[in-house]
Amino acid sequence: MPTSAKLQDQQRPAPRHADARVQKLIHFFEHLQLCDLAQLPRLYTPEAYFKDPFHSVQGVAEIDAIFRRMFTNLEAPRFTVHSVIAEGAQCFMTWDFDALRNGRPLHIHGSSHLLFDLQGRVALHRDYWDAAEELYEQLPLLGGLLRWLKRRIAGPAAQQTRD
Repeated sequence: MPTSAKLQDQQRPAPRHADARVQKLIHFFEHLQLCDLAQLPRLYTPEAYFKDPFHSVQGVAEIDAIFRRMFTNLEAPRFTVHSVIAEGAQCFMTWDFDALRNGRPLHIHGSSHLLFDLQGRVALHRDYWDAAEELYEQLPLLGGLLRWLKRRIAGPAAQQTRD
């Protein structure tokens, strides 16, 4: 059963933005279905650059392939945009990504930096999120090791700040 915070989030309206380019992207990502990938050439420049913790690709066809793999490998993928800051050709948005992987919930909190061209299409899309925290720490053996390493690294630093 979803927590009350998740229920509230599901009931919240999507953020609205005065910039039509930004609003179009918010709507695209929050309602994204496999069939919507045909819209990518209208939203991204032909040579758009995309980077996240696992990919670094250029071109709409490569970006399309990443999203297609997402729909192939995950069940019910969904983006929820929380906040947006846009000025000129730059946009920064925070979001949550939720899906099921092998029947288990997957949750990633991240952000995107976008750069628009003169026609209002995305020329650069850079996603930022902590792959170790959001994915690797969820794995049974590797996750335990990463959490232990994090505590070991943070331990001396935390002690130094107390001195």
